[in-house]
Amino acid sequence: MKHILLIGLSILILSFSCSDPETNSPYINTVTGPIPIDSMGLTLIHEHMLVDFIGADSVSTERYKQEEVIAKVLPYLLEVKKYGVKTIFDCTPSYLAKDPVLLRKLSEQSGIQLITNTGFYGAVGGKYLPDFAFTETAEQLSERWIDEYENGIGGTGIKPGFIKTSVNEENPLREIDAKLVKAAGFTHRETGLQIASHTGTWNTAKQEVEILQKMGIDPSAFVWVHAQAEQDFQNYLVAAQLGVWISLDGIGWSLDEYVERLLFAKENGFLDQVLISHDAGWYDPAKPNGGNFVPFTNIFEKLMPALNAKGFDEADWEMLLEENPKRAFVN
Repeated sequence: MKHILLIGLSILILSFSCSDPETNSPYINTVTGPIPIDSMGLTLIHEHMLVDFIGADSVSTERYKQEEVIAKVLPYLLEVKKYGVKTIFDCTPSYLAKDPVLLRKLSEQSGIQLITNTGFYGAVGGKYLPDFAFTETAEQLSERWIDEYENGIGGTGIKPGFIKTSVNEENPLREIDAKLVKAAGFTHRETGLQIASHTGTWNTAKQEVEILQKMGIDPSAFVWVHAQAEQDFQNYLVAAQLGVWISLDGIGWSLDEYVERLLFAKENGFLDQVLISHDAGWYDPAKPNGGNFVPFTNIFEKLMPALNAKGFDEADWEMLLEENPKRAFVN
């Protein structure tokens, strides 16, 4: 436990190394501009407003109307705002209908701070990768992502607050997936942005961590997304001891496995390395009226009562939903 606490302290110290030049305060980019770390408040670190699964070769803003997406999504943002949520990370990547301007409109109308990302999504056999992702080097891909951090996404001026990538679960990693991890590493080294990688089991996540370590990047820069897929709980201990962030982020869809994993984290002293969210939403342009939107409320309506009955308290929830997101993502 002492070792893990020291890792957490070191992450907190490192997060202060990048700050607003005018105020010298740590910050994170939102779709409406940078905000101080302390204004993040209660945070959901993995949700979706809009996702289009048609593929990189066909995705287009012509497939939906922003005003229709807003009409569908806004009530769900206002609903979760009642639970005190101040900040939401939108994890929709490029070529899956990431729309920073839409997110800015939703943020302005809801009052919730939304954070978007840079990076590419390699899972599902590369269906959501542009052709150039297969031919460019990791350094070239990272230059694109660094440019979004420095100058904004697609001419919008809206800057990402983290790197979102993904890999296929294979051992060894496919060449394209390893390249995406390296590109994320180069981007992290230049920008300080945290790397959140859609993964699954530790067998795959540890390969990504090893690539980053060979690049001289500390495992604390890595968020193991969809870690709820891991069945061997001892691997959570391994990841936590390395400093990896363990993201249990499908709570919009089920409950029991999260209760079990979070109890294990608390009992074994690494709750301060865990992130939680719903992976919920989203408006799907391929479905009538955007399909069935999954609310962002299961944590508050179902998970909290279940875990409070087993000994969780206010300090645990403050750690999971306020302190950990700040420590994990502020660059």
